[in-house]
Amino acid sequence: MSTLKQRLSAGERLLGGLLRLPSETLVEMAGVAGLDFVVLDCEHGPADLVPLQQHVVAAQAHGLGVLVRVGAAEPALVLRVLDLGADGIIVPHVDTAGQARAIVSAAHYPPLGERGFATYSRAGRFGARGIAEHLERSAETTIVVPMLETPAACEAAGAILAVPGVDAVLVGPADLSVAMGLTGGAAEPRVAQAMTEVADAAERAGKPMASIVATVEQGAAAPPGAVIYNLAHVLLHALRGLTGR
Repeated sequence: MSTLKQRLSAGERLLGGLLRLPSETLVEMAGVAGLDFVVLDCEHGPADLVPLQQHVVAAQAHGLGVLVRVGAAEPALVLRVLDLGADGIIVPHVDTAGQARAIVSAAHYPPLGERGFATYSRAGRFGARGIAEHLERSAETTIVVPMLETPAACEAAGAILAVPGVDAVLVGPADLSVAMGLTGGAAEPRVAQAMTEVADAAERAGKPMASIVATVEQGAAAPPGAVIYNLAHVLLHALRGLTGR
């Protein structure tokens, strides 16, 4: 069975949902609905590790891949997230190739990185995997996605994508908009132009994009790669629709 990383690198269009803890029922619903993965948000909202593990277990029980958005510059959390069995990480506020190398180092074992090694974690099947098997499995499955959220980050997209171990990039349109002094998010022409330029850089690098969207139409228009539906926006829109207002 192909891993999430293999499917992403093969050019498959993957559909996922971004949600914040606690949302175990939404995780299960995402699996029942047929999404490919979930993004568990530990940058915003509660990010306790025990509930996070419960969400990872629920996702994997339904055949969903799991990415976790950690906070900026949190290598200790990256280690714990991957030890819990997540397929990979999304890291916000990556502005330079040097910062991208740092997150790859936190996420991967030597020789590519410096992640602390253990096989007795959930990712190592509680010690059932030997050292060689765990090293091989981790290299085959671990996904690293930097988030580009400033004009400087978008300008450095080519250099960031060229870092070994970076699997895709994700533009954060809300943060990018605010960093530009704008309030319209992805609807701002300057933000849209920057996102297009990052997508072009990804195409030149031969790597996929990940895109946060709010509607099916936006998902269909997103560049090749992973489409991440912001489930808070989707649900709020649906609930407002119920009121008829």
